[in-house]
Amino acid sequence: MPNEKEEAKEYVIKVAKDKNIKLISLWFTDILGFLKSFSIAPRELETALMDGVGFDGSSIEGFARIDESDMLTLPDPTTFQILPWSLPERPVARMFCDVLRPGGQPFEGDPRYVLKRNLKKATDQGYSFNVGPELEYFYFQNAGGTNTLDEGGYFDLTPPDMASDLRMETILILEQMGISVQYSHHEVATSQHEIDLHYTDALTIADNIMTCRLVVKEVALKRGIYATFMPKPVFGINGNGMHVHQSLFKGNRNAFFDENDPYYLSKIAKHYIAGLLKHAPEIAAVVSQWVNSYKRLVPGYEAPVYLSWARRNRSDMIRVPDYQPGKENSTRIEFRVPDPACNPYLAFSVMLAAGLEGIEKEYQLADPIEENVFEMSSQQRKQRGIGNLPGNLSEAISLTENSQLVRKALGDHVFDSFIKNKKIEWDQYRIQVTEYELKRYLPML
Repeated sequence: MPNEKEEAKEYVIKVAKDKNIKLISLWFTDILGFLKSFSIAPRELETALMDGVGFDGSSIEGFARIDESDMLTLPDPTTFQILPWSLPERPVARMFCDVLRPGGQPFEGDPRYVLKRNLKKATDQGYSFNVGPELEYFYFQNAGGTNTLDEGGYFDLTPPDMASDLRMETILILEQMGISVQYSHHEVATSQHEIDLHYTDALTIADNIMTCRLVVKEVALKRGIYATFMPKPVFGINGNGMHVHQSLFKGNRNAFFDENDPYYLSKIAKHYIAGLLKHAPEIAAVVSQWVNSYKRLVPGYEAPVYLSWARRNRSDMIRVPDYQPGKENSTRIEFRVPDPACNPYLAFSVMLAAGLEGIEKEYQLADPIEENVFEMSSQQRKQRGIGNLPGNLSEAISLTENSQLVRKALGDHVFDSFIKNKKIEWDQYRIQVTEYELKRYLPML
């Protein structure tokens, strides 16, 4: 009997013919999480699905040296979707691809493969890894500045305006593409919005994040507006986070739930949380990968800084939403460090690796911190054993570079390329002369 992939291939070939698809766009990502694409004609589709399509990988960030540049993209037919913004008379479809070496072996530098490899580790232990991200972003009047479109705040429902129209149009397109949106609303900062993707398996969600970021920007650009997932584009107001809700399942049973525990958390869940807490500083450079990311991770703007967990306290790094009777499968944890500009394939990989190590080594979880950690003195935090995240990208890189957990999760190829890239970014940033320095020092020095 044909398997799911074979049935999907047949479906794609049939739909491409029936819908008179003019081009098929093949999508994949580099190690930094930037979407890459090239297109093929429908007549090449069957061959592409069987054998892949060759391309030069030497120009893709973190992929290959020029002397080993030949790569193949093998489309995943289960990701086939018609792009709603393509012209009706010239429909274009897309598929995500796995990147292979010319012999057909998985390419170890492909972020999608990195996530698949880590998911297999979970599968080998009997787990499936489900996630649900909250993506925050801003609308600005253009790409040249940060002039906002609205003055709304958290959950505000204002008279019809362009920003809310843009968000609604984005959601309708996502749903049309088979991407289920659970919630959407105005966020805390002016002109800041949030789209929460429905909880499902991590690989599907990583693909959906890549699509969502593109759709948000495409819809905005049609109206002459600029949308950005930059972690901290405006000083003095909240930045953009990507809180990641996550849990492990064993079959149809949520492995994080225990009805006899005061917090309704199983031992597996507690070990998993302890793993994330312990390894959060060393995975920070992956889940918050930009210089700008660390201008979001500061006290006072609802972003985590300290290594703590709680049920209701939103100042903590990990929050456990309250259990609702009868909804055992909704038991989950919320990891609040990532931002939406990360590479989701790598971010999910290191989160899962940290949690699984906590389970494997039975890390013990400290008591929750229900007080406001930001209001504690450094001495109080020290007495409670509350550590902190790195304060900038340089500190984060140093911790990641010495992390065996991250190296193992990413693999040598991606790990080495990623560290090299981040060091270059930090070196380029630290030699800049900023407007702050000119205003503060030039008049007096």
